[in-house]
Amino acid sequence: MSCKLIPLLFAASPRLFTSYAAAFTPSVSTLSFHYAPFHTTTRINMSDEVAAAKEAAQAYKSSDGDGAGPATVFDKILSGEWSSNKVHEDDLALAFRDISPQAPVHVIVIPKHRDGLTKLSNAREDQKDILGHLMYVAQMVGKKECPEGFRIVINDGEHGAQSVYHLHIHVLGGRQMGWPPG
Repeated sequence: MSCKLIPLLFAASPRLFTSYAAAFTPSVSTLSFHYAPFHTTTRINMSDEVAAAKEAAQAYKSSDGDGAGPATVFDKILSGEWSSNKVHEDDLALAFRDISPQAPVHVIVIPKHRDGLTKLSNAREDQKDILGHLMYVAQMVGKKECPEGFRIVINDGEHGAQSVYHLHIHVLGGRQMGWPPG
């Protein structure tokens, strides 16, 4: 893509620019530029998160059907098989830094016992307490790590780009978040 064309496409329509960039620069993992007249920096992550989410959804759907889903990377972290950079731990939850951060601060909060909580839409009424606890831990981490503000994200299912079927909350911050997020 011509460097002169980038600011023109963005000025005309950020959405058109995003579509053009996605269609014609598939090998670019991140595309950044600064368009001086608007003092705007646009960063487009063209990662394979959607592909990973589709693959994870297929693995989840083809698992043994008990709703627990296949073992995940979070199970390996919880068992101690894989290390993590812990931010918080208590009897119910573990919070650790994401190995592929999407913001200067990117922490994952997970329940220590999955108990069928593969995704938020699978939550049962008897799991309200753990859901509340996870949100409380997320806000504690957010307040401590991002005093200027933070974003909480829960991806649910294939269309929600969930790539790990163990309920988890993303705490993102350390910079100004853009809107809309999706």
